[in-house]
Amino acid sequence: MTEYRRLRVALLGAGAVGSHVAALLLKHGDELADRAGARLELAGIAVRNPDAPRDVELPRELFTTDVEPLITGADIVIELMGGIEPARSHILLGLGSGADVVTANKALLATHGPEVFEAADRVGASVYYEAAAAGAIPIIRPLRDSLAGDRVVRIMGIVNGTTNYILDRMDGEGADFADVLADAQRLGYAEADPTADVEGYDAAQKAAILASLAFHTTVPLDAVHREGITAITADMIQQAREAGFVIKLLAVCERLHEHGGEQISVRVYPALVPREHPLASVHGANNAVFVEAEAAGSLMFYGAGAGGMQTASAVLGDVVSAARRHMAGGTGVGESTRANLPIVSIGHVTTRYQITLEVADRPGVLAKIALLLSEGGVSIATLVQTVIPTESGERGTARLVIGTHRAADSALSEAVERLTDSDVVEQVISVLRVEGE
Repeated sequence: MTEYRRLRVALLGAGAVGSHVAALLLKHGDELADRAGARLELAGIAVRNPDAPRDVELPRELFTTDVEPLITGADIVIELMGGIEPARSHILLGLGSGADVVTANKALLATHGPEVFEAADRVGASVYYEAAAAGAIPIIRPLRDSLAGDRVVRIMGIVNGTTNYILDRMDGEGADFADVLADAQRLGYAEADPTADVEGYDAAQKAAILASLAFHTTVPLDAVHREGITAITADMIQQAREAGFVIKLLAVCERLHEHGGEQISVRVYPALVPREHPLASVHGANNAVFVEAEAAGSLMFYGAGAGGMQTASAVLGDVVSAARRHMAGGTGVGESTRANLPIVSIGHVTTRYQITLEVADRPGVLAKIALLLSEGGVSIATLVQTVIPTESGERGTARLVIGTHRAADSALSEAVERLTDSDVVEQVISVLRVEGE
């Protein structure tokens, strides 16, 4: 058997992901040593309660609540605790002691990424975070390394498995949001408090990370426009189907050109995707990221976006990379954020829209609505009208589903305000953007 140098690995957290990482490190130690060129010795697992039930049975002697000595004595620190604190302090302690860090903590990187990467640069260490953006899907390394010589133009992705599961079930079965969410919670796809997923916070954190990498620009979390899926109804799903679309919660990171300069837009919202687009065929709790680059063209990364074993795969890939760096020597590769492109608001984005209105069913209404839209530079491309009958048989209201030509989001917002205030519009039922055309 080949004798390898030993690298001490500290694991922080033994939840759904951490327990699988520990089990795989122990089970496949010889294979990982051959791949890494070093034996990865699991020095300990820091947890709050060593006796808590876990998904995988692990040696009791590995567990500890004394986290600081474990971190400072490690060559590689794997942080899988989640949350901001104490994860942030533990990561900074590990970097300060010269260890490389592997993390899946999207919330921490989206809010404190610059601080973490600067701490790594000061000591020549590296931070690896493949599992932070799309579970098992390899997207961080392709953006950071494989496409480093190219210019990424656009990223459009489904990066949250919970919302994709919900929307996919609603599309396939005609089910209501609340019913599918309850099923998702029973099956473990959604947390008891699903806010982070269904309101788009999780996807926004991932969008900030992906955009920072793709455009070599620090993207603060508060610069990401965010909308969730709680307002999506079975009727909206059906209208989308009839128009040839499927509704997906998308993270969109885009390079824009205005007034002779470059800017970027980073946004998360439910959008209409043409059914022939590759992202429309992403089902269940899977994720997919569609990347467009100037030289490479269109690339799609697809796979499991969550799951303990699946995410552990991405974590262990980073651990092997960190071990190889240790064996090769030299300083770590820092993050490239020197482009400093300005980040524009959602109002600068140009796309098509589907507007659904309930209006008075009387002559002249369509002409007035067309005028209200055109006053803001929004023109109608398609229109479907459905009369809503009354019990008396007299004229009541009609439902209009309007597809627009491309327009600036700011112009569309102003047009919707005028529609809302109009005496012929009973209700603006929904406004959805179209992506992927």
